[in-house]
Amino acid sequence: MDKNIMVDDVLYDHYLQALLAGRRPECRDIVQNLMNRKIDIKDLYSDLFQQSMYAVGELWENNRITVANEHLATSITESLLNIAYPVLFATPRTGRKAVISCSVNEYHQVGGKMVADIFELNGWDGHFLGANSPAEDMVRFIQEVKPDVVGLSLSILSNIEHLKHHIDVIRTDFPNLDLLIGGQAFRWGGMDMVKSVANSEYIPSLDRLETLIKGM
Repeated sequence: MDKNIMVDDVLYDHYLQALLAGRRPECRDIVQNLMNRKIDIKDLYSDLFQQSMYAVGELWENNRITVANEHLATSITESLLNIAYPVLFATPRTGRKAVISCSVNEYHQVGGKMVADIFELNGWDGHFLGANSPAEDMVRFIQEVKPDVVGLSLSILSNIEHLKHHIDVIRTDFPNLDLLIGGQAFRWGGMDMVKSVANSEYIPSLDRLETLIKGM
């Protein structure tokens, strides 16, 4: 596993074990120490938060941890994202806007929240609508905000039909709006659907997202 030099294998394993055990103060201390050492926020998100949540998801899918363990790890991770906020919102604003959403029946929102935060880190207004967002409500919000781009996150592949519905609803009113599509679900399939969506791009990683943002 390639990780930032600040998040080496020893630190990552320490953090993951603390996360799985629900030791919130220990996880917070690790993250705060990295922040004090001026870790790049994107690296913190990619190499610690994203990798650990992927590991948690795989353990849950293989019945090696319970739903309760998975929910606790998710809750801890969401709380730790707040530590980065002073850095995120200190970035000069560009005046550009992104709307990020999870589809109906999609309750795993950490990935989508991290995407919105990466937009914020790069000076955009990252409007994150959260989990289980109805498509029609999302479109009304898009009409109000008039974003430059919309991102859709999918964590569970079985929810791909809900994602398709979101895309269809968006395309009805905004046929030319740029869409970014990503999430852990696409590690297991669904790429044919993504490739069929016009004016869209699959985002496999936060590194790719940041590169794309900088080119916009």
